[in-house]
Amino acid sequence: MFKKILIANRGEIALRVQRACREMGIKAVMVYSEADRDAKYVRLADEAVCIGPAASGLSYLSMPAIISAAEVTDAEAIHPGYGFLSENADFAERVEKSGFVFIGPTPESIRLMGDKVSAKQAMIRAGVPTVPGSEGALPDDPAFIKRTAKTIGYPVIIKAAGGGGGRGMRVVHTEAALLHAVQTTKAEAAAAFNNAAVYMEKFLQNPRHIEIQVLADQHRNAVYLHERDCSMQRRHQKVIEEAPAPGIPRRLIEKIGERCAAACKKMGYRGAGTFEFLYENGEFYFIEMNTRVQVEHPVTEWITGIDIVATQIAVAAGEKLPFSQRQVQLRGHAIECRINAEDPYKFTPSPGRITTWHAPGGPGVRVDSHAYTNYMVPPNYDSMIGKIIVHGDTREQALARMRTALAETVIEGIKTNIPLHRELMVDANFEAGGTNIHYLEQWLEQRDR
Repeated sequence: MFKKILIANRGEIALRVQRACREMGIKAVMVYSEADRDAKYVRLADEAVCIGPAASGLSYLSMPAIISAAEVTDAEAIHPGYGFLSENADFAERVEKSGFVFIGPTPESIRLMGDKVSAKQAMIRAGVPTVPGSEGALPDDPAFIKRTAKTIGYPVIIKAAGGGGGRGMRVVHTEAALLHAVQTTKAEAAAAFNNAAVYMEKFLQNPRHIEIQVLADQHRNAVYLHERDCSMQRRHQKVIEEAPAPGIPRRLIEKIGERCAAACKKMGYRGAGTFEFLYENGEFYFIEMNTRVQVEHPVTEWITGIDIVATQIAVAAGEKLPFSQRQVQLRGHAIECRINAEDPYKFTPSPGRITTWHAPGGPGVRVDSHAYTNYMVPPNYDSMIGKIIVHGDTREQALARMRTALAETVIEGIKTNIPLHRELMVDANFEAGGTNIHYLEQWLEQRDR
């Protein structure tokens, strides 16, 4: 096992990985930008290294600064968390070439899954169902593009091969709008991702967003940890996640989960990963794979009793998975609300000093956050300041616990989206379960009228 790990991230995930290291008896080195100098995890670190100014391009995205920090502190491995460099194959490669262990998949796996076209082709080879669409990137042939769309059937969606985070997508309902949409998406993709390749898929009208969490080791063992429902989204950004997904038969989950685990074995995947699917009319359609730990990993930890971050670290150190698929049991229901420093009605960021921070507690309540009273939320990064996660024997109990937890939470000095979560927890359709990925945006439109 490693003696010292450098954590190349910030915010709540940096603290989460630090806690896992502490439990495992591993020293944690924190890197931080000047804006995060007073962060809780920096103060709690065994060692901390400032790697640059507030701008993430000069700090958390600076590969030389992070690798230099690992060198001067004699760290053995680097945990990238999520976001920033976590899915950057070049970074993973540089980490390993510099003599450190990258706590994540191989650079080859990251590259394969990072390009949506190659990822889809790999899934087809592995027998994982995908959305009907073009076999690869679209060529510069208008007649071919029109034929492909006609074969798939309108509406179609044009997607950037190197895209993510909801960017680089365009829905097309008619042939008249098709070629312009392809060219516009290509230009956007080139500017945003330095990769102009785009592909086409059938646009599913009212799907749910279902994820399958996997863990794999270097010894060709792989398991799936059931599923998460992440359909409550705004602008392709998740707001609420839960596990298991309400109303989907277990036999369907087991079937798709087994295929995901088999795909991991086939491509020699290691570490934590998430297969993301659209689910509609009893069918799963693969859309992408995230080759890192997810923001919403705590709901899966609640329903399985498995520490995903500790397992990530263990398999990176060469250990075998300590459990088989048969030992992965489903226990109760978990819900997570992402707490953002933003206006709950306009969604504008609300950085600033937190004058009061009172976190909820009680049975089945977990709070993952780096915030505290007098903490200054910097304006330079993502607005998420924490997550409230609850667990209950049933979904009804989990909902009741989340309502109580949100009612107990007090955050003053900045605006947060807690009022939005409180409203959603008593929404009749969300209470019933099974809302689709468009539901929240439609709900917000009606609320704002």
